[in-house]
Amino acid sequence: MKAGRRCQRNAFLCMLAVCVLAPLVFVSHHIKHVSPRDRREFLEDFSRTKFGSDAWRLKLAQEEDAGLEEPKEEVLKDNKLDSLVRNSSGEGGHTDEVKVDGDTEENVRRSGEKNGSVIEDGHSHQNKDASTSSGKEMNDRQQVQNTNARAGRSTDIKVKEMKDQIIRAKAYLHFAPPGSNSHFVKELKLRARELEKAMGDASKDVELHRSALQKSRMMEGLLSKAQRLYPDCSEMATKLRSMAYNAEEQVQAQRKQTEYLLQLAARTTPKGLHCLSMRLTSEYFTVPPEERSVPKKEAARNRDLYHFAVFSDNVLACSVVVNSTVASAKKPDNIVFHVVTDPLNFPAISMWFLQNPPGKAAVDIQSLESFEWLWKKYNTTLQKRNSHDIRFTSPLNHLRFYLPEMFPTLDRILFLDHDVVVQKDLTKLWDIDLKQKVIGAVETCQNGDHSFLPMNAFVNFSDPFISGRFGADSCTWSFGMNLIDLNEWRKKDLTAIYHQYLQPERSKALLGAGSLPLGWLTFYDQVFALDRRWHVLRLGHDVDIPLSDVERGAVLHYDGVRKPWLDIAVAKYKPYWSSHVSYEHLFLHQCNIHP
Repeated sequence: MKAGRRCQRNAFLCMLAVCVLAPLVFVSHHIKHVSPRDRREFLEDFSRTKFGSDAWRLKLAQEEDAGLEEPKEEVLKDNKLDSLVRNSSGEGGHTDEVKVDGDTEENVRRSGEKNGSVIEDGHSHQNKDASTSSGKEMNDRQQVQNTNARAGRSTDIKVKEMKDQIIRAKAYLHFAPPGSNSHFVKELKLRARELEKAMGDASKDVELHRSALQKSRMMEGLLSKAQRLYPDCSEMATKLRSMAYNAEEQVQAQRKQTEYLLQLAARTTPKGLHCLSMRLTSEYFTVPPEERSVPKKEAARNRDLYHFAVFSDNVLACSVVVNSTVASAKKPDNIVFHVVTDPLNFPAISMWFLQNPPGKAAVDIQSLESFEWLWKKYNTTLQKRNSHDIRFTSPLNHLRFYLPEMFPTLDRILFLDHDVVVQKDLTKLWDIDLKQKVIGAVETCQNGDHSFLPMNAFVNFSDPFISGRFGADSCTWSFGMNLIDLNEWRKKDLTAIYHQYLQPERSKALLGAGSLPLGWLTFYDQVFALDRRWHVLRLGHDVDIPLSDVERGAVLHYDGVRKPWLDIAVAKYKPYWSSHVSYEHLFLHQCNIHP
C-alpha cells in the first residue's frame, strides 16, 4: 500500500518538475537568439506593461485619438510592401514601437502596413480589419492622399509624371530598328498603351484610378531598363528635338486646316436656311399680289418715329434683329424697321414678316431693285475689284455708305448688322448729342481689350495717299450698331470720300477685310464715342468674354465667322440669339432647324 502511494508521489513530482523546468528551458533557448537591442526593448516594454483586461484596448484607443501628431512614414522599397509607422504617445512624448503577438520588428512593420494607417490633414484613420485591404493598394492610395494633404489642394504631379513616361517610352521606341519585334519593344508598346488607357482624361491626381499608379511603377521599371539599353544622351536629345519639331508641324497643319474649314463653313449657307428660304418663297407666290404688302408701310417716311435699318439676305437673322429690338423697346409702336435685301431673298423675307408680324412695330421691306440708281452706281464703281468671299463682295455689305440717299426724308437712323441681338431699349440713343459728328459708335482702340482692332492690321499705310492723312495708331471703332446723323452726313458729303477710297489703285489693299477699313477712313474724325455697354463685340470669335459683360450689353454682336445660326457657333453665347427664334414655326420644323 505504501509502495503504491510512493509511486504516485514520484510520478506527481516528475510531472511538476517537467511543468516548471520546461518553460525555463524554452525561454533560455529563445533568449539566446534575441539580439541585445531586442532584449532591452522587450524588458522596457515588459516593465511598462500594466496587466489588466483592458490594457491593450486602452493603448489602441489612445493611438486612434484625433489629436495625435502626423506619423513619420518611411517607404523602404518600391517593390516591397513593408513600411514602418511610429506613433507618438500623447502622454509623455515617448516613442513606442507597437508590437503585435510578440513578434520581431519585421513583423511589426508588416502589421503596421496591413493595418493601413493613413494620415490626412492631421487626422489618423486606422483600418482595424487587415484582411479586407491589400497592402499595395493602401500604399498607392496613401501616396496620393499624402501628396494632396501636403499641397492642400488637388495636384497634377502624378499625372505629369505619367505623361512624361509615355513621351519617354515613345522616344525609346524610335531607337528600335524598323520592324523590330523583340520582347522588350513589344512590352514597352504594351505598357505605354495600358498607361494611356489607365490615365484616361484625368487632369488631377485625385482622378487617377489605382491601376494607373500600378502601371506607372511598371512603366518606370521598363524605362530604367531602356536607359541601360540606350545610354547615348545626345542621340536621345536629337530624337526628342525631332519629335518636338514634327509635333509642331502637325499642330500648325491642323490649325491651318481648322481655319480653312471655319472660313468654308462661314461662307456656306446651311441646308436648313436654304430650305426655309425656298419654302417661304414658294408660299409667297401663292398669295395674291394685293395681299403681299406688309402693313403700316406709310410709317416708313414719318421722321418723328425711331427708324432702324438692317441689310441682309438671311431670313432668320433679320427676324432675330427685329424681334429682339421690338421686345426690348418700351414703346414698340414708335419703331420702324427698314429691311433691305437682294431680289432673290425678297419674297422669303416678305413672307416671313407677313406670317410673323413684329407686334406693334412697322416693317418696311425693300429690294435692291427698288434703288436702281444705286445699283448702277455701285456696279460701275466696284466692277474691277476681285474677291472670292461673298461676305465682302455683296452689295448689301457696302449699302450702308449710301444711307442719306436711300432715306432722303429722315434725319437720324440706327444701323444694325444682321448678326446682332438687342437686349436693351435702343430708343434712348436718340437723346444723345453727337456733337456735330456724323456717326456714334463704340471704339475698339483699347489695347488689351478683347475687341481691340489696330488700324495698321487692315489698312496699307505704304500708300502715300493714306499715310499722309492718317496715323497707324488712329482709333478704330466698330460697325454693327451705329447711330447716324444723316443731315451731318449730307453736309460733309462723306459718300464722295468713300468713292475716293474705292479707286482701283487703293481698294485692293482695303477690301480684304470688307467694308470696315473703308468705314474707318471715310468717317475719320467724324465718330462720337458711345459708352462700351451699348455694344458688346466679338461673340462670333472669342470664347472668353465674361458673361457679366454679355448680360450688361445693350447690343450683342456676333462678329466673326462663328455666327449664331451656324453649327460652329460659340455654344455659351448662342442661347442669347436662339431665344428670339420662333422654333415652333411649321417651316422651321420641316427644314430641321432647331436650337
